[in-house]
Amino acid sequence: MEQISAHKPVLLAEMLKMLAPKPDGYYLDCTFGNGGYSSAILDSCNCNLVAIDRDPNVKARAEQFANNYQDKFKFIESSFAESFDKLGAQKFDGVVMDLGVSSMQIDSPERGFSFMYDGPLDMRMSNCGMSAADFINNAEEEDIANVIYKYGDETFSRKIARKIIEQRKLEPIITTGRLAHIVRTSIGFKKGKIDTATKTFQAIRIYINNELGQLAMFLNNVQNVLAENGRLIVVSFHSLEDRIVKEFFKEYAPKILARSKYSTKPIEEIDSQKWLTIITKKPIYPTDDEIRTNYRARSARLRAAQNMRNL
Repeated sequence: MEQISAHKPVLLAEMLKMLAPKPDGYYLDCTFGNGGYSSAILDSCNCNLVAIDRDPNVKARAEQFANNYQDKFKFIESSFAESFDKLGAQKFDGVVMDLGVSSMQIDSPERGFSFMYDGPLDMRMSNCGMSAADFINNAEEEDIANVIYKYGDETFSRKIARKIIEQRKLEPIITTGRLAHIVRTSIGFKKGKIDTATKTFQAIRIYINNELGQLAMFLNNVQNVLAENGRLIVVSFHSLEDRIVKEFFKEYAPKILARSKYSTKPIEEIDSQKWLTIITKKPIYPTDDEIRTNYRARSARLRAAQNMRNL
C-alpha cells in the first residue's frame, strides 16, 4: 500500500465542538483526505459517516476505515459538488468541509502541488483532466495573467505570464521547479516567510481543479442533504473561499430587524428563502499553539451555520 503522509487536521477541536456529533446521527465529510475529521467524528460517539473525495489515491485509506468502522462508514469517490446523486435520500445531521490541500498531496512530489519539491507540473486532485503543465504550455498570455491575478491576487501577474510565454518557447515547462524559478526571476526573489512563487502556484491549482466553482455548486445544493437542525461547517484557507462561504451564509440567513426605533426586541425577517442560522458570527481561527505545531494551519478559518427549516 502507498505510504500516506502524516496529516494534522486543522481546527479539529473547534470543528467537533461546532458539529456536536450525537449517537446514531449521520454525518458527511466532504473532503476525506487522510481521514482526520472522519476518524474524530466516528470516534466521538456511535454515529454514522459518509466520506467523499475525488482523489483516487485516498481509496487505500478509505478501505482501512471500512475495515475499522464496518457499516458505520461509507466512502464515495467523487468531487463533493457532483456527489448529490450518489448520496440518495439520506439527510445528514452535520456536513463538514476542509477546503485545504492535504499534506498527502502537498508532500508527494509526483502530484506537482508544491514548489518545495521538484516534480511533474500536475496539480490535479482527481488525476484526470487538464494538468497545470497543459494550461501553462498552451494557454494565451492574457489567460495565464488573468488566472494568476484572479485566483492568486498577484499584482505582478502580467510580468509572470510574459516570462512564462518567453520561457516555454525555449522549452516546455513541465516541472514545478522550473515554473517556480520562472516566477521568481520574473518578479524577484525575496527572503521571507512567503515564497514569491506561492500566489502563482495557488492560482493555477485553484483554476485547474475549479475549486471555487465546486464550492459554490455544493453550497447551492447543500440544503437538500441537511437534516432539520443539521449543521454545516466549512474550514477555508484563503479569502476567495471564505468570501464565498460568508456571502452564502449571509444570503440565506434571515436579517434581524427592529419592530420600531423604540423597540428593544428585534425580530427576524420572515422569508421562505432564508433557512440558515449563522452560528459563528465571526470566523474561528487557530490558536497560536496550533500554528506553532502545525504551520499549515496559519491561514485557516472556520465558519458554521445550522439548517433551521424542516425539510
